[in-house]
Amino acid sequence: MTDSAVDPGGLGVFERWLSLWVAGAIGAGLVLGMVAPGLVAALAGMELASVNLPVAVLIWAMIYPMMVGVDFGAVRRVRDEPRGLLLTLVINWLIKPFTMAALAILFFEHLFVGLITPEDARAYVAGAILLGAAPCTAMVFVWSNLTRGDPTYTLVQVGVNDIIMIFAFAPIVALLLGVTGIVVPWGTLLLSVLLYIVLPLGVGVLTRHRIEARGGAAAVEAFRNRIKPFAMAALLLTVMLLFGFQARTILADPVVILLIAIPLLVQTYGIFALAYGAARILRVPFDIAAPCAMIGTSNFFELAVAVAIGLFGLGSGAALATVVGVLVEVPVMLSLVAFANRTRHWFPAARCR
Repeated sequence: MTDSAVDPGGLGVFERWLSLWVAGAIGAGLVLGMVAPGLVAALAGMELASVNLPVAVLIWAMIYPMMVGVDFGAVRRVRDEPRGLLLTLVINWLIKPFTMAALAILFFEHLFVGLITPEDARAYVAGAILLGAAPCTAMVFVWSNLTRGDPTYTLVQVGVNDIIMIFAFAPIVALLLGVTGIVVPWGTLLLSVLLYIVLPLGVGVLTRHRIEARGGAAAVEAFRNRIKPFAMAALLLTVMLLFGFQARTILADPVVILLIAIPLLVQTYGIFALAYGAARILRVPFDIAAPCAMIGTSNFFELAVAVAIGLFGLGSGAALATVVGVLVEVPVMLSLVAFANRTRHWFPAARCR
């Protein structure tokens, strides 16, 4: 993405209108699913070890540019302001996955009884759990930039979360799925972690080191800008495919999208309020407090989508729930960015960098 494509606030044209592009991809997917069911079925059947190959390629195209941006050398900044990082870790790993599971169970298995079938309810719970257990590693840089957050400290938070995610994502997901009575295929879950966290992270870090050795940090950013359009295209194609696989189900009952979105919205605003309020009480400087709240609120939806597909299949309700997460996240996060910027005065001034 060129500089001309970025507005003064730092939000690129694509990110600023992401909800619109996703809506277009959803519409295209629904049309594809209805007019070309044979093609959709053929794409859905391209699997190896419970992994859909077309979607796996697209997920890698989304994740790889993000992983190139992770600099684990920045983790040394942890000791500069430990409160912000500690708050992020508590929210992401001790609170958020469990509140998402509780809300999903409350809405899908109790409040929405009679509106959705028990089987669909369990699938939507599973998708919500996958979203709740995957803290954001990419779009949080956009939200941090929009609130004029400390970019290096944001990178520290992302790097530490990525390290924890390698070891904690699978056990937390397995625990919560087990609590909800959903059978956990451990082999597929661990394979998903390997494919969509460990390997792209390793390749991304290796790529970063090689490019930095030749041209420094500026060369890394230039490389990411060159490959970013492929990641954005992969995101839209993934959404299109997922809604293509779900087309008949969705068109038969479009209200399901709204029902899935409701607990996701409650979770998003609730987690932000908790993280932002705690940061204010702890008097964390705003340039750390805002990104801290954003990274706890936003989701690594690329990973959630990939794992949902691997565990439950392309046409599953779990996969649908993770895609609805993509649909609601951007407008919600933009509203939270606006709120944070209006309440900057609640916090101590930014630290000297």
